[in-house]
Amino acid sequence: MDLLAWTYLLVGLSFSLYLGIAIWSRAGSTEEFYVAGGGVSPWANGMATAADWMSAASFISMAGIISFAGYDGSVYLMGWTGGYVLLALLLAPYLRKFGKFTVPDFIGDRYYSNTARTVAVICALIVSFTYVAGQMRGVGLVFSRFLEVDINTGVIIGMIIVLFYAVLGGMKGITYTQVAQYCVLIFAFMVPAIFISVQMTGNPIPQLGFGGAGEDGIYLLDKLDGLQQQLGFNEYTSGSKSMIDVFAITVALMVGTAGLPHVIVRFFTVPKVKDARVSAGWALLFIAILYTTVPAVAVFARTKLIETVSNAEYAELPEWFGNWEKTGLLKYEDKNGDGIVQYVADKAENELTIDRDIMVLANPEIAQLPNWVIALVGAGGLAAALSTAAGLLLVIASSISHDLFKKIIKPDISEKGELLAARLSAFVAVLIAGYFGINPPGFVAAVVALAFGLAAASFFPAILLGIFDKRMNKEGAISGMVVGLSLMFFYMAKYKLGWIGETPDSSEWWFGISPEGFGTVAMIVNFVVSIIVSRVTPAPPEDVQEIVEHIRIPSGAGEANGH
Repeated sequence: MDLLAWTYLLVGLSFSLYLGIAIWSRAGSTEEFYVAGGGVSPWANGMATAADWMSAASFISMAGIISFAGYDGSVYLMGWTGGYVLLALLLAPYLRKFGKFTVPDFIGDRYYSNTARTVAVICALIVSFTYVAGQMRGVGLVFSRFLEVDINTGVIIGMIIVLFYAVLGGMKGITYTQVAQYCVLIFAFMVPAIFISVQMTGNPIPQLGFGGAGEDGIYLLDKLDGLQQQLGFNEYTSGSKSMIDVFAITVALMVGTAGLPHVIVRFFTVPKVKDARVSAGWALLFIAILYTTVPAVAVFARTKLIETVSNAEYAELPEWFGNWEKTGLLKYEDKNGDGIVQYVADKAENELTIDRDIMVLANPEIAQLPNWVIALVGAGGLAAALSTAAGLLLVIASSISHDLFKKIIKPDISEKGELLAARLSAFVAVLIAGYFGINPPGFVAAVVALAFGLAAASFFPAILLGIFDKRMNKEGAISGMVVGLSLMFFYMAKYKLGWIGETPDSSEWWFGISPEGFGTVAMIVNFVVSIIVSRVTPAPPEDVQEIVEHIRIPSGAGEANGH
């Protein structure tokens, strides 16, 4: 079978599975819509969390970034895995004990203020929409190459699929769909990685293969360092980023992770606090399979790419090159008219422009693997993007229906009315997400990194201080969130998106910190503002302080407040 037939078959089968699960597990109550009825088993929740966690950024973009950035790309690995551990061990069990559906719900009740709740809703919406833009772009990328449709058409198809199971099933539908999506994405990521590892090093374990030697006896990393230097790039294994920027990006990704509303809500779907901890352990195991493989895939992809295209005659390049050219994500401009591809670091001489997001998707084609493997990667990329998009859309829907409608605008709304509001909110959210997917502010991982920066700047201090500081009051939390989010948004708009004048050079960055890492600075400012304001304003009511005290006590770990 040709590639297109394999792709239609595997994508069709996976989509049929997702839609079937959505129909089987459709939500009949708000509790099922928001937290899957609170009855999901720890291992299933762990697998669903892993799928939610490993978005298009993890599956498609991260290996692409690392293959180009080398050592500098390790910030994504360190930040995202470290952040998950921070979330799972430090925050999630306490939030689960508090027993709220959403992060704005926690902030609204902990800070006894609808103003705090509203600010948290705005933060949740900004973070989630920024994040979901990256996912929809990932969906468009896969569709454009493997199903040979326009990127925009791909985004629209993705919107329809997500809309179906997110609106119909809510968290219940999403959870069990994500279990299936995890199985698809991990299989799709590992199979080509194992194939290429055997091909390049003779070792079937990619995690060991990329540190080994090829048939010529030269270690892969040494070989790649040499290739990079020949072309004028930095050595793959040495970094060019300053230590302060590496630290800032890692911390921003870590604490942003810990403040991400769509991952936190996952821990409300299990029956007990103990189950939340167990499912966190399962999720870490499931995530580790992919995350430990990413560095290997990055090295394999980069080495194969350079060996295939550098100084090659354009007319004799393999078929995959032309296929990716059609998508516009790979561009060749023959500047000197010799018909030979000059792929070098010098921008004036370089003739090849490569979108980082294609590296994982194109890798099996570059390695000349069978068509079914190439198609499988396409199905895996869709599974990764759709699983996270669905989780984010649910956060958006629940923030609007539960936190705005139910808690502020119309407290007497019926359960049926709230469920309808949640579904309508999800519908509108999908339309907005689709727009951002068609007009993205950057490549997938960069967009996602900005979402993490926004989460770090807004949510993390309010959540952490809400759990561990009895003296933290509503004035402090609101001031901190507004200042942190505003500062991060300004920096992002000026230094990344170019919304405020021309985008300045990296030499003008504050403290030498990139926009992806600035969430750390904004978070520190949030902490300082929150603590100072809380100390010069009245203390929280006694009943709130008692709740905080109760949440922090580990005794009765099996208990949790009812929803």
